[in-house]
Amino acid sequence: MTSQVRGSQLARLLGQWHALPGRRRSPDYAALAAAVRGLLADGRLPLGVRLPAERELAEALQISRTTVSAAYRQLRETGHLASRRGAGSWTMLPGTHRVATSGLWAPLDDRDMIDLGIAALAAPPELVPAARAAAEDLPRYLGGAGYHPTGIIELREAVAQGYTDRGLPTQAEQIMVTSGTQHALDLVLRLILPQGGGALVESPTYPNGLAALAARRARIATHGLAADEVGWDGELLLGSLRQSRPKLAYLIPEFHNPTGHLMAADLREKLVATAHTAGTDLIIDESFVDLPLDRTVLPPPTAAFDRHARVITIGGMSKPYWGGLRIGWIRASVPLVQRLAAVRVGMDMSSPVLDQLVAVHLLAVGPTIVAARRRQLTAQRDVLIEALAEQLPEWRVTVPRGGVTLWAELDGPVSSALARAAEDVGVRLAPGPRFGLDGTLERFLRLPFTLPPADLVEAVGRIAAVRYDLDRATASRWRDPVVIA
Repeated sequence: MTSQVRGSQLARLLGQWHALPGRRRSPDYAALAAAVRGLLADGRLPLGVRLPAERELAEALQISRTTVSAAYRQLRETGHLASRRGAGSWTMLPGTHRVATSGLWAPLDDRDMIDLGIAALAAPPELVPAARAAAEDLPRYLGGAGYHPTGIIELREAVAQGYTDRGLPTQAEQIMVTSGTQHALDLVLRLILPQGGGALVESPTYPNGLAALAARRARIATHGLAADEVGWDGELLLGSLRQSRPKLAYLIPEFHNPTGHLMAADLREKLVATAHTAGTDLIIDESFVDLPLDRTVLPPPTAAFDRHARVITIGGMSKPYWGGLRIGWIRASVPLVQRLAAVRVGMDMSSPVLDQLVAVHLLAVGPTIVAARRRQLTAQRDVLIEALAEQLPEWRVTVPRGGVTLWAELDGPVSSALARAAEDVGVRLAPGPRFGLDGTLERFLRLPFTLPPADLVEAVGRIAAVRYDLDRATASRWRDPVVIA
């Protein structure tokens, strides 16, 4: 699924490459090569993508072809570019380094650890009353076998009503209840993605989404997101769909995990139209759609622009309610829901009835719960940003308009080293490379603001303390893998 970036597109990604730090000490070709390496390091330029011809890039940057030739030569020497006569040049990392995509591990609980690896809230106070009410409702289901592959009707109706309230008319028959959003993604992949099929994802993206794709041995192409508030480069994203024509694209347009970006309505519309032309199914992950902050107005759901049943939407209770309540769902066409149910019965039959009843009662008071969550998250986000500005002023953070995470750009490519050092002082971190495919994103770190303010301030203080010691050589040792969620 090798795709190509055009000269004008690469020029836009490079921006003011000639004004980068240290520019006056470097010749033009070295500065250009360094800028391309920077794009690779932060994941904005995918690996395995073919770069424009030297003449094309020279014209786009309005520099000499000799300068571009020298830059490409240096990139080949450093292992960031591979070239073959007649075939062009494509991006890579030195030693073809890759990082495993699985982000799901199960460490022992450590109550003394401040865990910033998991972006999820504690349960709301309404959960216990909802569980009691669900237990009272349970007897009317006990006379049957308890298997409901698409979910109990009350929950499907409640979820469908939620979509309708957002301007996307939905019937209960279009909803399938799953055991969490991750389960929803896995079911969809089992049905529509053949082993070794092509898939397009954002970079960075949700690690467990990459793990699910890896389980299908998918051929994954990436679209690099900018660190600023814009996020998606529409021309590049749509161009990737047209060029590679993947079987599916897995995207997170609402408060993207981990960057917090929100996709604009016009790009959503173009995305759906382009996907239809390319023959690509869109899996839209709406895990964070209930959590806009700062009075942010949400664009229409991506599926609102769908006229050809190309959009499959997944969501669930984990982020706005509680991760321990393993309730998710899929919104799709009625025939697709029936096909998904047929796939499911060979796996786990159905979600627990009692959990589904709890979800029904929670959704009934959902507006109250979600409003409180938004206030809580806004306050905790602001505390985290203030602590970072005070103790780590060299880091750059774009304030997210929703969701539960910050995507911090560090003062150097030290994310993995920082995560190892932070664990020694009782802070568990999710380093940038865990959210990518090829060992890039070392300049980035995901920081959720789901913990109490005091814990966030304490965590930043500990991180700042170890950050300034990273330049000293330390002996590495084996560490237990951690949960990234």
